[in-house]
Amino acid sequence: MRFPLPPATPRGLRPTTATTGSPFPLRASRWSVSVLAIAAAGITLSACVHAPRPTPDTRLPAAYAAPAGAALPAEALDHWWTGFDDQQLTRLIETALAKAPDARSAQTVLDEARANRRGQIRQLYIPSTPLKSSASRKHTKILDASGGTSLTQGGDTDTASTSFDVSWELDLWGRRRAARQVVDNDWAAARFAYEGSRTALAASVAESYVQAKSLAVQLDDARQAARVNAALADLSAGRAKAGLAATSEADRAEADQAQSLAQVENLQAQLAVARRTLLILVGRGADPLDSLPIEPTLGAAPAIPSGVPGELLGRRPDVREALARFSSATGQLGVDELDLLPTFTLTPGLGWSKTVSPGYRFLGQTGNTSITTGTWTLGGGVSLPVLNYPALLAQIDAQSARTRKAAVAYEKAVQTAFGEAENAMAQLAAAQRRIDLLDAGEARAARAYAASRTGYSQGLSDLTATLQAEQTWRGARTALTSARSDALLQTIKTYKALGGGWSAGLDAPRPSAK
Repeated sequence: MRFPLPPATPRGLRPTTATTGSPFPLRASRWSVSVLAIAAAGITLSACVHAPRPTPDTRLPAAYAAPAGAALPAEALDHWWTGFDDQQLTRLIETALAKAPDARSAQTVLDEARANRRGQIRQLYIPSTPLKSSASRKHTKILDASGGTSLTQGGDTDTASTSFDVSWELDLWGRRRAARQVVDNDWAAARFAYEGSRTALAASVAESYVQAKSLAVQLDDARQAARVNAALADLSAGRAKAGLAATSEADRAEADQAQSLAQVENLQAQLAVARRTLLILVGRGADPLDSLPIEPTLGAAPAIPSGVPGELLGRRPDVREALARFSSATGQLGVDELDLLPTFTLTPGLGWSKTVSPGYRFLGQTGNTSITTGTWTLGGGVSLPVLNYPALLAQIDAQSARTRKAAVAYEKAVQTAFGEAENAMAQLAAAQRRIDLLDAGEARAARAYAASRTGYSQGLSDLTATLQAEQTWRGARTALTSARSDALLQTIKTYKALGGGWSAGLDAPRPSAK
């Protein structure tokens, strides 16, 4: 077969790089055109896909309907338990935040989120760099060399090689930056969840402490009532012996005393349970009950700080967690849309290999052949997920639905926070008014009982009236203790509803605009 010869070039007109350009002009131009065509197709297709971003409705009233609180600094919410002026309460909460099982469990969850974030960031910015090494040995045995003299010889062939190939994505579309925003928003959600668990723990410790204090006060009142009933029983027995009263009055007084003693036993058991529960809550479950003395006193509830509903968006950790998760979902939607664009990669690499094989036999002399080579490569690539477009579009639709779900969850968190704060302040105001009313009623019941007992001891009134007055006074004291306890518990709930118990200085994430 004959091949046509190239046309002769006249002498003095030899082609040079100045006249020809690249030694492979046609191949390079075709490659460039292909890359540009793929990129243009990807950009055109992705420009047609942009899922709408939901806008959560976070509108709140300008003020609370409940009475406004006191003008306190914002820092008063961070450690609200110090406002109770109770050193034991402060120590218990600080111990719980440091050693309680719930606090340590929350810390492990946060540590896991921190490790995941660190790994995800490294994966974003560090290229894929597989280091490959291999070694092999091949044995060759010449079984037949008939027909001539073989110049080759059998033996072992050892081969070793190492390659270091790097694949680096050229982030032309901001895919890496968008993915980093998703990672940061996930980390922010984990931080806010951690702070939310700690605020809930502090509130639980305070509530358990107040409940234990309330039981201690009730136990003290029951013991006092038992002493009063014992005195009435002795007085009734003396009057019956003197013939001044019927023996039925003495029996009734002793029955009332027995009921008082039974109430004391019941409250003692309840207080022991409350103390053990509190010890477990703060991480001291194995300590003896004597290590947690509870004074039978209930202090006044501290004032709550004034504020507006809009401050809940920055104070409540659960609201900020919901915002972070919405921001993460929005950012992930942008990342999924960027996956439609072509991916450009740079692939440099280094390699080394060595081969030791049997040489040729020549004139009776034999030897081995050793070849060592080093290589380097520099290349690039572009890929467009043409066949994966249906799956990618379905993923975008699914992520769009998840984003709308996160927006609804954020709206619900805002509305729930406002409702809890509004209800807590309304209930606190009612509890304080209830204390004022019951305080006056308890004072009147105490005076009525004192007068009735004096009249009974002087024979001016019967035992029935005295016991009724004593029961009325006892009921008034129980109601007053319950009201004071409720006021303290409502104060704790109000502080928690307003977002107290942590330092709200963490940066709030913002939804991605992509």
